Amino acid sequence: MKKIEVVAAIISFENKTFCVQRPENKLSYISKKFEFPGGKIEKGESKEQALKRELLEELNFIPTKIDSLFLTVVHQYPDFELTMHSFKCYSETKDIQLNEHISSEWLSLKDLKMLDWAEADIPIVNRLIENGQSI
Repeated sequence: MKKIEVVAAIISFENKTFCVQRPENKLSYISKKFEFPGGKIEKGESKEQALKRELLEELNFIPTKIDSLFLTVVHQYPDFELTMHSFKCYSETKDIQLNEHISSEWLSLKDLKMLDWAEADIPIVNRLIENGQSI
């Protein structure tokens, strides 16, 4: 079974959380699902370096601050095992450009469950809601 290690950003601005929608994909279980932006860690990169690179590539975005690790999720998809390290990040604007995703939402914590999330992102959503404070 293929194993993939990725990072994800939980981006916050004025008590709202940034959520992005994946494009259509041949893998139906992730096609058009919402997720936290991020991507694969490349050889020799730290998790924080990978996160900064991915956010720049996907969103032309540089966070004003990245907190320490929020939650690591290991999820078994039908075709691969995903280990995802999530970090709380902060923005000074809602104006973020999508380079790879088909849509985005800025939502309050109470509204996060309205979206159709990729399965690996759901534990992060649940932890955010359980913690109850804005990030």
